[in-house]
Amino acid sequence: MRRNAVRLLLAMLVALAACLVGPGSPAQAAVPDSPAVTYTNPIAEKRADPHIFKHTDGYYYFTATVPEYDRIVLRRATTIQGLSTAPETTIWTKHSSGVMGAHIWAPEIHFIDGKWYVYFAAGSTSDIWAIRMYVLEGTGANPLTATWAEKGQIKTTWESFSLDATTFVVNGVRYLAWAQRNPSEDNNTSLFIAKMSNPWTISGTPAELSQPTLSWETIGFKVNEGPALIQHGGKVFMTYSASATDANYCLGMLTASATADLTNPASWTKSSTPVFQTSAATSQYGPGHNSFTVSEDGKSDILVYHDRSYKDISGDPLNDPNRRTRVQKIYWKADGTPDFGIPVADGVTPKRFSSYNFADRFIRHWEYRAKIEANVSPLADSQFRVVTGLAGSGTVSLESANFPGYYLRHKNFEVWVEKNDGTAAFASDATFYQRAGQADSAGISYESYNYPGRYIRHYNYLLNVQALSTATDRGDATFYAQ
Repeated sequence: MRRNAVRLLLAMLVALAACLVGPGSPAQAAVPDSPAVTYTNPIAEKRADPHIFKHTDGYYYFTATVPEYDRIVLRRATTIQGLSTAPETTIWTKHSSGVMGAHIWAPEIHFIDGKWYVYFAAGSTSDIWAIRMYVLEGTGANPLTATWAEKGQIKTTWESFSLDATTFVVNGVRYLAWAQRNPSEDNNTSLFIAKMSNPWTISGTPAELSQPTLSWETIGFKVNEGPALIQHGGKVFMTYSASATDANYCLGMLTASATADLTNPASWTKSSTPVFQTSAATSQYGPGHNSFTVSEDGKSDILVYHDRSYKDISGDPLNDPNRRTRVQKIYWKADGTPDFGIPVADGVTPKRFSSYNFADRFIRHWEYRAKIEANVSPLADSQFRVVTGLAGSGTVSLESANFPGYYLRHKNFEVWVEKNDGTAAFASDATFYQRAGQADSAGISYESYNYPGRYIRHYNYLLNVQALSTATDRGDATFYAQ
């Protein structure tokens, strides 16, 4: 009865909408603006502090810290995945003596006013911890073959430990954000911002936006570093990394209105908890020092970051070379804020599946029962890796993102998320044929492997495996990958 009442109400609303906007209005959800994109992680082994820049020439440019801390390298490819096998070019090597002679860290590449710029941090051969920020300028269409010149140190308020410079434009104004040791504070680094008069010079007095004061920012070291900025829906979001560079490393976030004075600390609100952190379930430890890019079709925002595949480190984490570059899609909440989810397992990245006839509802698991629901939290409950079918080629299985080894499977024709027990029965129940959407060929429908003609569909918002006989049934069995 409840379902019939819901459908009657929906039919009335659709009819009303048709009267208001005219005939021909679709009665189902539109195809998502941001369709699914998948990548296979890691993108690059032994590459930390990654930065990926998508240029107008159709290439992605990738740079990162190398474990020898002695040079700046670049790769380019027409796809993000292509960066994993792209040849690497060294564009600059540390000085043999003096400044810029040690600890070459965290390069970023940007294209500004017709020239390439690389921002990086470096120590000195006389004091390897005298870390300061420097800039290279490249002339030429391709930065891998450009002519590079040193523009010198970015001067700030103090001659103190400073690193992780990033630059961005908001409302036509170019800014620099970075991490620096404030001599008046009892911590390692805080976050600063300033406007720029040119790509290697700040203007005005820098503003301090955040210092490490929260418990999750001060484990091992008291650190706010690695700022990165993304804009969405009239807001700006600055992520940053906190704590020591081991399994405690994580991301926090500052939020401001895009129309606010970004050099006023009062314009920014700080997250009270990490927005991205270690996930033992997926064997991803210490995710951090991120950057942002966009998918090949320009429709999805992509988080770029490093982490390790193990928790325990022998000795100083700085001497452990095994931070890897990884990527995954960012999802946006109804309130316009980003949801980064968890660092997903190595291998292919997961997808989400929205309902054809309830656009804001996604397939998710709750207490292991599969259903569709809006505003899913945690995000990973609604993420599934599409992998080769457990029962054979030509089919697929849907593996839970936050419970690796658990799959969508039917039992008594109800759909649950359960751990693969290795039996042939489980494999068959967890295997599906991926078909064109029964109600829209742009969507997807999943037909049972061992019960042909039965599809995953929602009924009273719960997922079941049922035969389809009506247009309503076909709509309930159609989903869009996001």
